[in-house]
Amino acid sequence: MTAPVQTSRPDRGLAGSGILPAPDGAAPHARPRLGSQLARRKPLAQLTSEAGTGSDGRSLVRSFGVLHLTMISVGATLGTGILVVLGDSVPVAGPAIWISFVIAGVAALFSAVSYAEMAGLVPVAGSSYSYTYATLGEGMAWICGWCLVLEYAVSVAAVAVGAGQYVNQALAAFGAALPDALSQPPGPDGGVFNVPATVIVLLAMVLLVRGAKESARVNTAIVGLKIVILLFFCAVAFSAFNAGHFEPLMPMGAAGVSAAASRVFFSYIGFDAASTAGEEARNPQRDLPRAILLSMVIITSLYVLVAVAAIGARDWTWFSGTEAALVQIMEEITRQPWIAFAFAVGAVLAIASVVLTVLYGQIRILLSMSRDGLVPQVFGRVSRRTGTPVAGTLIAGVVVALTAGLIPLGELADATSIGTLFAFALVNIAVIHLRRTRPELARSYRVPFYPVTPVLGALMCAFLMANLGGSTWVVFGIWMLVGVAAYLGYGRRHSRLAALGEQEYRGLAVDSAADTGRDEVKAGQA
Repeated sequence: MTAPVQTSRPDRGLAGSGILPAPDGAAPHARPRLGSQLARRKPLAQLTSEAGTGSDGRSLVRSFGVLHLTMISVGATLGTGILVVLGDSVPVAGPAIWISFVIAGVAALFSAVSYAEMAGLVPVAGSSYSYTYATLGEGMAWICGWCLVLEYAVSVAAVAVGAGQYVNQALAAFGAALPDALSQPPGPDGGVFNVPATVIVLLAMVLLVRGAKESARVNTAIVGLKIVILLFFCAVAFSAFNAGHFEPLMPMGAAGVSAAASRVFFSYIGFDAASTAGEEARNPQRDLPRAILLSMVIITSLYVLVAVAAIGARDWTWFSGTEAALVQIMEEITRQPWIAFAFAVGAVLAIASVVLTVLYGQIRILLSMSRDGLVPQVFGRVSRRTGTPVAGTLIAGVVVALTAGLIPLGELADATSIGTLFAFALVNIAVIHLRRTRPELARSYRVPFYPVTPVLGALMCAFLMANLGGSTWVVFGIWMLVGVAAYLGYGRRHSRLAALGEQEYRGLAVDSAADTGRDEVKAGQA
């Protein structure tokens, strides 16, 4: 996904603005007090001027169009909820699982339109982390970035965990299977280490290290295959459709539907992956909003269609304890093992596509944070030969691979959802903040029905967070405490924005505002 390197002049952005640590022989500025540092906001002009560069000043070529960006979002999203967690979520919601997907989709759509406005306004790789830095300050930006680290890394591992189930479904056509010790994560099912999940993450890591051309081609091909597979499943499932399977519609009540919606919400997180590709898009202000909204339409439509087809083909109680549910439905209806084999292979490839694109987003978030000095610069160093942040990719890939091999899916999915919902809520708040404080900015896309839409988006995220279990909140709280320790131990001392003296910081903000104003005049004249 990462484009080739061009020669860069580090005369703009943080490096050219005095935000780098003081040079040898110069008196360093005293760090601001903690409260003042947490409140410092990164000027919008700074975010856009440094876009496309790593922490080492090397830049990336803008090569993605709206099709590439849409395929990144669809590739990062489509298949995670249906292929992996459907069997776990149907017993919670009953036949109304399709309503759970609609609720989660609506919640995601409220946030998606806010993402679309912010991505068009601030088209940088940091996604909601950068939007929060520009509006709510360094403290909230760190929290958001820390949530994104949880969201992307854990969602990659959570999706990869499901690969073992489909690998065994494919091997079953030949009368073979991997032992539970090698195809399940540690737990009561007898798993020791999930080998398929680990291998898929490592393969995605290698592909991302190689560069943009290979990653983009592979992702586009697999996304097309995913759509064909899911449409084929629907055609087969509807041939055995039984409307009686939808009665009673909500055996677990509205609480069950809401709980399932909170669980499947993580299957929508991929739409924001396109926003992490903003620094490699040819026309990000125009194409990013289009790609985000188009991907949401495609994804939600397919999720609901497949959920209805699956419930129509099998009673909701059938799904309890079922692994690789869609493959089993295909095999039972067609009685053709080769069809189940082909579907299982396609499902593994679909999971691989999600892993590839979401891992890409994870690496881009870390690159943006390293550029600001909040995480080590190794995550932002772009290789001159491959045009990719090789070291950061290897580190993130190995950590995620080990997580996928060792942690069960349920805990991963819920932890992903809470981090995602928190980050989405901050994006809705960022839209409101900039509409109030910078109404003059030219926006390539504007959230409809403002301020109702972003307010509903933030409230919907809070509602879904409240429906997650207490153990998930405990995990989230522990993760936040670790994040606070990491910020105080590293980010506070290495923040480039905090390295500025108070007068320099205020002057930078004024100059950046003037630059933004000139850009708006030029845009209006054009």
